[in-house]
Amino acid sequence: MESIYIHIPFCRSICSYCDFCKMLYTSKDSTRYLEALKCEVEEYYLGETIKTIYIGGGTPSLLNPEELGRLFKIVRLIKKTVDCEITFECNPDDITEVLIDILKANGVNRISIGVESFNTEKLTFMERKSDFEDIKDKIKLINNKGIYNINLDLMYGIPDEGLDVLKKDLKLILKLNPEHISTYSLIVEDSTKVKIRGDKNIDEDLEADMYNYIVKKLKNKGYIHYEVSNFAKDGYFSKHNLTYWNNKEYYGFGLGASGYINGFRYENTKNIDTYCEGIYRKEEALLSKQEIMEYELMLGLRKTEGINLQDFFDKYEINMQDAFPIKPLLKNKDLIYKQGQIFINPEKRYIMNEILLKLI
Repeated sequence: MESIYIHIPFCRSICSYCDFCKMLYTSKDSTRYLEALKCEVEEYYLGETIKTIYIGGGTPSLLNPEELGRLFKIVRLIKKTVDCEITFECNPDDITEVLIDILKANGVNRISIGVESFNTEKLTFMERKSDFEDIKDKIKLINNKGIYNINLDLMYGIPDEGLDVLKKDLKLILKLNPEHISTYSLIVEDSTKVKIRGDKNIDEDLEADMYNYIVKKLKNKGYIHYEVSNFAKDGYFSKHNLTYWNNKEYYGFGLGASGYINGFRYENTKNIDTYCEGIYRKEEALLSKQEIMEYELMLGLRKTEGINLQDFFDKYEINMQDAFPIKPLLKNKDLIYKQGQIFINPEKRYIMNEILLKLI
């Protein structure tokens, strides 16, 4: 066990597309939630030395200094390696000198900022705010405080968004010169505002054109495309997210968090009253060997390097091509084999889910 995810569910407002576990912030809920979070960590964490911690949400950056103090008191319960990667998600509006000083003092060395877009129409659709000059100043502040590992999120595929809008967004993102860029196309999820009001996903061909443009542009600018939606400068891959994609086990603490421990995958309750009563787990299932291998395939093929066949055999004592219908997909070039690795054809990554359905 090398990684821990901690979920802070509170937001000042709810974005139209968000289907994560979230709720509007109140100081009362925050107080009781942080107490319950401490109790959950004390009950389940078994003292392993942890290499990565990711604090996400929700909007963890909206916590006030006193609440952040309580949060990091919980984090201090966890044994960490000297070079532990600690990521903290920030809303641009929350980034202040006070916040960054607190994060820096508590070992945070990687910050993820939810930029999403600089286009007025897109921001209105998403019910978010973002300003290029403001974020430029915030990144300078973060760097001046000694944190040089920054991820910026970019969303595309908004209804009525053309390729020209995406190009402008990406150009501005690149001007900010982040170490890591995460890109997401809009998915209209159930129980979101966009679903309720009847918005639709964009045309698949246009979405593919947008994806291919992002890949080509970022590669040309020196970013390594190491996972289907993620790009980084050399040495700045997300160590925490690689825990997921390498199908390694991890703790998930907090409302709605999920984890993978000793062959069990679990999901916490999304009901804050239930959680604060100390009833954390909603679902827990012991995976069969076949199910574990399926996760290995689904997650591992998200990486552009794919899955090493020898590593798969060493873990499961079976050849991957005997466990799954690999050969037909190699024949039709959905999958590529090269130097002991099986990976999705780069020209077909945007239809990755369709390829995985053929395998599982």
